[in-house]
Amino acid sequence: GGGGRHKELAGRALAWRWAGHNVSKFGSAPPEGVSLRSSWRTHARGLPHTATSKCALAAPLAPLDIELLELSPAPAFRLPQGVVGALSAFYPDSVNIHDAAQRRLSAIRLIAKMPTIAAIAYKTSIGQPIVYPSNSLGFAANFLRMMFATPAEPYTVNPVHAAALETILILHADHEQNASTSTVRIASSSQANPFACIAAGIASLWGPAHGGANEAVLRMLGEIGSEENIPKFIERAKNKNDPFRLMGFGHRVYKNADPRAKLMQRICEQVFSGLNMASHPDLALARRLEAIALSDEYFVKRKLYPNVDFYSGIVLRALGIPTDMFTVLFAVARTSGWLAQWNESFLDPCQRISRPRQLYSGVPLRPFLPLEQRGNGPDPHAVADLPAANPADPGAAFAGGGVVVPTA
Repeated sequence: GGGGRHKELAGRALAWRWAGHNVSKFGSAPPEGVSLRSSWRTHARGLPHTATSKCALAAPLAPLDIELLELSPAPAFRLPQGVVGALSAFYPDSVNIHDAAQRRLSAIRLIAKMPTIAAIAYKTSIGQPIVYPSNSLGFAANFLRMMFATPAEPYTVNPVHAAALETILILHADHEQNASTSTVRIASSSQANPFACIAAGIASLWGPAHGGANEAVLRMLGEIGSEENIPKFIERAKNKNDPFRLMGFGHRVYKNADPRAKLMQRICEQVFSGLNMASHPDLALARRLEAIALSDEYFVKRKLYPNVDFYSGIVLRALGIPTDMFTVLFAVARTSGWLAQWNESFLDPCQRISRPRQLYSGVPLRPFLPLEQRGNGPDPHAVADLPAANPADPGAAFAGGGVVVPTA
C-alpha cells in the first residue's frame, strides 16, 4: 500500500512501492511478471504460483450471472455491486472463510471475474453483444478486448494501451485504510463471505467523495472548455472565496508530489504519442493546463502538483474508457488490494468483530410519555440535572441511542 502518516511524509522525497516493487522505476510499463494478480499473490502471502493460469480459467461467468447483467436496465457503473454479491450463490464451494484453500479460490475467482463483470455491464448498457474473455491475453489486454471488440470485425489490442491500463490497475490496487478498504475489513470482521465483503467495498467506492476523483478532473476540463479560458480559471482557483478548485492537483498525504503521478505522466506521454491530438481537444486542454499550473508560482510554491487522478483520468479518456466506467475500473483494480487486506485479517490471531465505541450525547434522563402527549418541540419533561455522560468514566457504557450509567 501507499499513503502513510501525513506529518511524517510532509516534505520528504517519496518512491511508490507496490508489494515491495519500486513502481517508480518501471518506466512506461510494469516488467514481465509484475501484474495485478502476481502482486496479490505476493501481498496476500499464500496464493499459489499457479494463480495466473487459474485466474484465466476463472474469468468466465456463470450463465445466470450473465443473464442478470443482460436483463438489468441499470447503467454499467451500478451493476457490479449486486452481481458480485450474488456470486456467493453460484460458488458455495469457496465461502468457508476458515479454510485457507477456499479463501484462495475465492480470491482467484473475484480478481478474474471483476473485469468480465465490468465489461459485460458496459456492453449491455450500450446495447452491444457481450465478448467473452480470452485465455490467450493478459489481464489488462483481455479487459480492453471485452470492452471494445465486436463480432463484426477483428480487434487487436494496442500493446501501449494494455501496458498503460496494467499500470493504472497496479497503482490503484491498494492505498492504505481508505473508506472502501476499511469497509471490506469491517464486513470481514463479522465473518461474512468474501463476495459480500467485496460488494460492500464497491458500495463504499460508489460514493463520489471516494471513487470519483478522476471523473471530477474531466468534469473540470469540461467546465474550463478551451485553452483560452485557462488563465481565468487559474485565477479563480487562487481565490479562496471562489468555490472553483483545480481538481487533480495536490494531495492530502503527498505534500511534495504524488510519486504515482510521475509514473502516470510517463504513461501519458506514451499513450498520447499515438493519438491525433487535434481530434481530442479535451486532452490537449489537460496538457496545456498541466503546463501552466506547473510553471505558476502560486502552485509551485504550495507544491500543488498534478496527482495520479489528474493523469489517470485523461489517460483513461485517451484509451476510450467512458467516464461512467472510471469508478467501475477503480473497483476492478482495488479488488486485488481489498482481497489482500481481507485475507490478511484472518491471519491476525487477535482478529475480533469491528465494534467502534459510540458516545451518547443526548438528554441524560427523561420520563416516558405516551404517544398522544408528545409534541414536536423541546421536551419540557426532560430531566437535565443529571450530569452528562463522561467518556472517561469507566462506569458508563455507551451504546446506540442510550447510555447506561451507575445508579449509585
